[in-house]
Amino acid sequence: MGRSRDAWLRRFPGAGAAGGSGAGRELVCFPHAGGSASYWRPLALALSPAVDVSAVQYPGRLDRLREAPVEDLHRLADLIAEALGPSGGRPRALLGHSMGASLAYEVAVRLARVPGGEPDLLVVSGRRAPAAARWRDRYVPLGDDELVARVRRLGGTDAAVFDEPDLLELILPALRGDYRALASYEDTPGRPLACPVVALAGDRDTEATAEEVGAWGEHTSGAFRTHVFEGGHFFLNDHADEVAGLLRGLLSARTG
Repeated sequence: MGRSRDAWLRRFPGAGAAGGSGAGRELVCFPHAGGSASYWRPLALALSPAVDVSAVQYPGRLDRLREAPVEDLHRLADLIAEALGPSGGRPRALLGHSMGASLAYEVAVRLARVPGGEPDLLVVSGRRAPAAARWRDRYVPLGDDELVARVRRLGGTDAAVFDEPDLLELILPALRGDYRALASYEDTPGRPLACPVVALAGDRDTEATAEEVGAWGEHTSGAFRTHVFEGGHFFLNDHADEVAGLLRGLLSARTG
């Protein structure tokens, strides 16, 4: 499995930072379970050119379809942290939604083990803090029908995909792998981070309530705050401009 930065990160045409990938602030985005890097393209365009946005492409989807999904979040975090490497001195933030929030956290923990490697900011969205998640994520849908029904209910995937057997066959392995990874995941405990953490929540999200998301403050010794939006699990889709504005402000504050 490729370990280079290019194998793992996708950037989007029209969304480059001024001066190219070596300039500006860096934001690395982590998709939800079953999701791909392309989920973050609208945000990348909204933040361009001030922020250099890239998104992680997990194995088992789109241009990495031939690769087997990684069914261990810690192994996946190891691979991504290795691919990211040092920030080169420019400000770096990590943003993850749902499963991606747990993964962004684990990558941040790994980067922080190297002097000067900790990101300047971690943003976790639509995800219960580890302590609140420990008893809920052991559930793995028993069959494909149950898995599809669960993902339909969350509303983050175009419903038409589930009605096309050929498309469904392509995405099911990644979905199964991601849910297995979540079921076996145990977080790195304690307060291993010192960077600021910002948590985003939907006020009608039954997967991660605002109270459960608010417990992320227990995992950093740095500053912490929560922003609650109207909506369910994929509230980001309904508040794209507002979220982009929030991130723009957060990233500007981190770089003075």
